[in-house]
Amino acid sequence: MSETKVSEAKVADHRYLQVARTLRKEIVDGVYPVGSQLPTEHELCERFAVSRYTVREALRRLRDDNLVSSRPRTGTLVVPRPSTDSYVQHVMSINDLLDFASGTRFAIESVAMVTIDDALSLRTGLAAGEQWLSVRGARQAAEAEPGAKSALCRTEYFINREFAAIGRLLARHEGPIFPLIEDLFGLSIVEVRQDIIAVLLSAELAVALDVEPGTPALQVQRTYRASDDRVAQMTINTHPASRFRHSMTMRRVRG
Repeated sequence: MSETKVSEAKVADHRYLQVARTLRKEIVDGVYPVGSQLPTEHELCERFAVSRYTVREALRRLRDDNLVSSRPRTGTLVVPRPSTDSYVQHVMSINDLLDFASGTRFAIESVAMVTIDDALSLRTGLAAGEQWLSVRGARQAAEAEPGAKSALCRTEYFINREFAAIGRLLARHEGPIFPLIEDLFGLSIVEVRQDIIAVLLSAELAVALDVEPGTPALQVQRTYRASDDRVAQMTINTHPASRFRHSMTMRRVRG
């Protein structure tokens, strides 16, 4: 394929994401309420000045997000989103094993926009120079007294600036943050990458976790990616080694 055709293909890919984001926002904002029909492919082609291929790819993204359904001769209809509780419960069953998210309390200490510097880029994998909403705090056992020193882990959330508006809701929110992003912005988190890294605690983290500097710890890093391939959220949970246990059962599958 020539460089010109490759460039044209990349532009087309970028355009369908733009079309999908515009339609997604209009659905979430109620321009197209549940039960209503989106404009036809021909009408969308004219509105956005794009090809039928671009429109079809944009509609496919909306179907991936469970916002619409498309059927022959009936067009594309806006549908109710599946119950968030059922999806969250599935994710929480994983978090119960890996993140102490169930049976714990997250005490928020700061919420602020930050610019990713080189050091933070190295830790998180996020691009230096970008702005993200930073939420920092400690996760404690649910039965622990508020303000107790011995936190189970130190938690840092980095939320894509496009979703930073959820920051004002966090003081009244309990549980994982990403369902808020899904509900408020009409996205679906389709991939979560997890890395577990052995580290030695810095002086700052050691004080926050009430242990000696240099204590062995494990950092559990998760990157949450939406169906349009954007990174919606990145989290780092830092656990002193003595307060972390990861269990996994594997069974032989006979072919």
